[in-house]
Amino acid sequence: MPNVVGLAGSLRKRSYNRALLQAATELAPAGLEIDVATIDGIPLYDGDVEERSGVPQVVERLKDRIARADGLLIVTPEYNNSIPGVLKNALDWLTRPPKDIPRVFGDRPVGLVGATPGRGGTRFAQSAWLPIFRTLGVRPFFGKVLYVDGASKLFDDDLRLIDEGTRQRLREYLAGLAAFTSR
Repeated sequence: MPNVVGLAGSLRKRSYNRALLQAATELAPAGLEIDVATIDGIPLYDGDVEERSGVPQVVERLKDRIARADGLLIVTPEYNNSIPGVLKNALDWLTRPPKDIPRVFGDRPVGLVGATPGRGGTRFAQSAWLPIFRTLGVRPFFGKVLYVDGASKLFDDDLRLIDEGTRQRLREYLAGLAAFTSR
């Protein structure tokens, strides 16, 4: 059974992307386990801090979780038509030291979805991740796409995904990711 680490790229507790990741855990097909991780507590990257103190333990633990998993599912917000700074910052730490990149990311299957209250879903953010994925040497899943727009109408007050069309698209995406990760 493939297992993927699910990572939401927002620090907000009431984030639609955290809610989308939660929905993914509930709608994952049999045979796919999603281990929800967090970027909470990762400090701003500072090379001087790294040189003085090394990689923070919160980052080392996340690196180990990703390295043990069969894949990674990134649930990305879109800020100013690009990737969120906090998620990019976490990724910058996750690539330290550079010799760890192959262990953590090398040829790892990666899925990418996202939600936004605005129009267009997270198309620009998802496109902005592609050069980063190429640099890391991951294997992006392109079999399906999932850009969730108008999120405020798709989740209830408790941030449960209630839109059946989006739930079905998420199920289909996850089924494809499971098959891709199993290869």
